[in-house]
Amino acid sequence: MSTGRSATAALTLGAIGVVYGDIGTSPLYALKEVFSHGRVPLSPENILGILSLVFWTITVVVSLKYVVLILRADNNGEGGLIAMLALASQAVKDRPALRRRLLLLGIFGTAVFFGDGVITPAISVLSAVEGLEVAAPGLHRWVVPVTLVVLTLLFAAQRHGTAAVGRFFGPVTLAWFAVLALLGIPHIAANPAVLAALSPHHALGFLLAHPGIAFVALGAVVLTVTGAEALYADLGHFGKRPIRLAWFGVAMPALVLNYFGQGAMLLAHPENVRNPFYEMAPGWALFPLIGLATAATVIASQALITAAFSVAKQAMQLGYLPRLHIVHTSVKEAGQIYVPFVNWALFAGVVFAVAMFGSSDKLASAYGIAVTIDMTITTVMTFFVIRYAWKLPLALCIAATGAFFVIDITFFLANAVKILEGGWFPLLIGGVMFLVMTTWKQGRALMAERGRDEAIELPVFVESLFVAPPTRVEGTAVFLSAEKGVTPFALLHNLKHNRVLHEQNLFVTVQHHERPWIGFDRRVELEPLGHDCWQVTLHFGFKNDPDVPEALKLLAGRGIALDEMQTSYFLSRDTVVPTLAGGMALWREKLFAGMHRNAAAAADFLSLPTNRIVELGSKIAI
Repeated sequence: MSTGRSATAALTLGAIGVVYGDIGTSPLYALKEVFSHGRVPLSPENILGILSLVFWTITVVVSLKYVVLILRADNNGEGGLIAMLALASQAVKDRPALRRRLLLLGIFGTAVFFGDGVITPAISVLSAVEGLEVAAPGLHRWVVPVTLVVLTLLFAAQRHGTAAVGRFFGPVTLAWFAVLALLGIPHIAANPAVLAALSPHHALGFLLAHPGIAFVALGAVVLTVTGAEALYADLGHFGKRPIRLAWFGVAMPALVLNYFGQGAMLLAHPENVRNPFYEMAPGWALFPLIGLATAATVIASQALITAAFSVAKQAMQLGYLPRLHIVHTSVKEAGQIYVPFVNWALFAGVVFAVAMFGSSDKLASAYGIAVTIDMTITTVMTFFVIRYAWKLPLALCIAATGAFFVIDITFFLANAVKILEGGWFPLLIGGVMFLVMTTWKQGRALMAERGRDEAIELPVFVESLFVAPPTRVEGTAVFLSAEKGVTPFALLHNLKHNRVLHEQNLFVTVQHHERPWIGFDRRVELEPLGHDCWQVTLHFGFKNDPDVPEALKLLAGRGIALDEMQTSYFLSRDTVVPTLAGGMALWREKLFAGMHRNAAAAADFLSLPTNRIVELGSKIAI
């Protein structure tokens, strides 16, 4: 096999493990939720109608929307809601009002994603462990404790990184998909009439004959496509071709065979509706199946946790979250990170969800609304990308995204009726995160505005400084400033207290952009100010790791030689003082001040050497 084919095969196996872990565990609870509590009466017509809805939902939402259309909307090879948000906002940058609305919509979707990150591990692992009730009904009281033990071990292991176990994700999930197919095939063979559900007329007939029941059922049918967003989010890790091969070659056939196998069994044994997934298996296979299902759900949960770390980092880069401590868990893969605060915040939410809801049935009511909100937002963003970035005709854009939008909204409304049953939970998480993200963004804007009000233009200050120059000392001073062209407070304080200026002075501003990667060829922008002083602007994408010392090494070829041991980094440590003078509501200003005070040090975020840093304090009233 050629090197190219080997690489594609390896990436496809990896995609099976990471991309499809979430959607691959949906058979554990999706059909069970459809028929639970008598929502949909168990009749042959209804079973065929639901199976037809499931098949065509998977086909239209996953195969057509995500695999065919949205995978094409890559942002320099990267995917995910933040990448789509950056792409859409760039496409409409000449329409400021529209751009602001899209940014808010995208940030709300990102905030709701964290709700998804809480519910996915909870419902996935809980639904796997619930197999114990089928194997031995007396084990019912152990379901929640065992689930919490598994989840505790999962979150505790995050600090070690995923590299050690990641290589097993693909093979384990591939085995899971093989088992899904093998469970379904015998039941389909015993009752091949179930294959009639492949025809869309069964779905349409069910929708028209029982509109009320069908509307309620849609709220559970959408659970069959949870994890579809991962297709797009993991685009940068695997590429389009491996993701498509994994879907059409492995994931979709196995899922369809399993769902149809569950349907065939229910046609013959409607009494098995309590847990159709596990009831498909022979008695001798139950405990091994529970073990494999638990492993598969842990992998699905791991993919969501890892994605939450990446999303949090990207939101930090774009200025929507305060700096958080980030641990790089791999010396080879920059994308493998661990964010302790996010990890334990998710864990607290997951434990709360498992303890409060107690079963996958109850959690399913909370799950669908988070999924459908993000699916709808992605469709809206796609319209603006294909219309304003790709310049496709308006009629074609409406046709391409309009049908998906109607489907997404229908699924959302079907889940919205379950807000009181549990749908409030992800909305609460999303609302809190949205408040935090917008408060941080607005607070930073207010700080920048106050800074500009008191600012002195850097070129003017440098010229005035050398009318009566201060004493020069050897070495290089790097002054970090949030605003380009503005005299840093750290410089003013240094001159006031130390009354010296270094031989070389670099005034460095770090700018993060709405694109995933910015190469070294565009990393540094240099403007001479005279008197061995330079304005330096460093450019990073939202997936780049901001490393200031490494970036400044690029100046060596432009006439500025830096000796690491003779270079000092000067930063301002600002203290935010909330006031009643405009800005935000006082309680939001206090929230921002608290986040600002507890944010990780800028020195760590910018990878500055800890033994070469000088911090000088200042107060900013907002």
